[in-house]
Order: sequence, then structure tokens, then C-alpha cells
Amino acid sequence: MTHVTHFDLLRRELEADDPWQLDSNPFEHERHMHMLQLSLVDGPITHALEVGCAAGAFTEKLAPHCARLTVTDVMPQALARTRSRLMDPPHAKWILSDVQHFSSSERFDLIVVAEVFYYLTNIAEVREAICNLACVLAPAGRLVFASARDANCRRWGHIAGAETVLAMLNEQFTEIERIECLGQSSNEDCLLARFHNPVHFSHQSDCPR
Repeated sequence: MTHVTHFDLLRRELEADDPWQLDSNPFEHERHMHMLQLSLVDGPITHALEVGCAAGAFTEKLAPHCARLTVTDVMPQALARTRSRLMDPPHAKWILSDVQHFSSSERFDLIVVAEVFYYLTNIAEVREAICNLACVLAPAGRLVFASARDANCRRWGHIAGAETVLAMLNEQFTEIERIECLGQSSNEDCLLARFHNPVHFSHQSDCPR
């Protein structure tokens, strides 16, 4: 699938009242519960980055726990829906960007990236996106990842899913915990993981100046 196809698909899906059934499906509620638990396990969040906000279902759960929250998405419709849903809270910042090219002079103590990487065009772009996130994750920061598995993602026409991306994330970060979330249908199969950025190591020397 090309970038144009992905944009068209996302645009059509975002036109629905409940895109991806994030508000109405019990499986999505459970997935978001696990994502929030993984995000909060290390205590208060000074500044979080959510990559890919969809229509704001998880953003709404995460925002009250953050002193500051930066939300980025490649789709302006997603940012608009999420911003409206949260009533534009003063501690949130909204940035239109893809995951490979997002940049910030600030470092985040939490990054949440869920159901995002498989929309990229190829594995090289996934690796580039992971390296980019490493550049903005603070030393000792944590990253929470969630994705459908490889088999489902490839059946849907995407490049890869959780297992492939988890292997690449483990090249950059230290995996602390992994959770499997299963629903009633074969499509409802998600892997979640929590990673730490090693305290003694900084990725900044590998990042563009």
C-alpha cells in the first residue's frame, strides 16, 4: 500500500462517528486500560508525547495524568477531533507531523505509540521512525508500544505488526514488560510492551543537529 492509499484509508475511517470502534468495543477498552497502566507504572508524567491520536479515545484517558502533553498525528482530522473532544486543555500541544519527521527540542519522559508503525511504507521507514523517537525520549524515559500482531497486519495489507516492531524497539531500548490483549474475534489480538531508555546511554549523538 502506498502513502496515498494509507491517507485515503485513514481519512475515510476518521469520517465515522466511532472510528475503529475505539469507544464502543470492549476489546479497545481493555487495550487502552493496559496502555494506561503501562504509562503510569513509573509514577507521575511530566511531559508525554502521544504519537497518533486517532479520534482521541486514549488521549482523553492519558491527559489528566500529564503535567504537559504533546499530541502528534499525520492526519489533521485526527488532531481536530481529539482537540475538540478534550476541549483544548491548556497543558496540551497539537502538532501535525508524521512519526519519521517529528522533532522537538524538548525531551519526553513518556512516549506512547500505538497502532502507528504498520501504516508506514516499508521496514526502513519503521526503523527510521524508531530512531527518531529515540532522539526525543529522555534518558531514563519510558516508551509504551501497542500493535496488532504481524499475521493480522499483513492480512490487512500492512507491512508488519507487533513482533517485527518489538524486535527493532529492543535494539534501541530495554524492554521491561510485555502484555498480550485478546478479544472475541481473530482481528482482536494485540501485543503491548513497556520500554525504558537506559539511564547510562543517550541517543542524542546519533540524532540530526
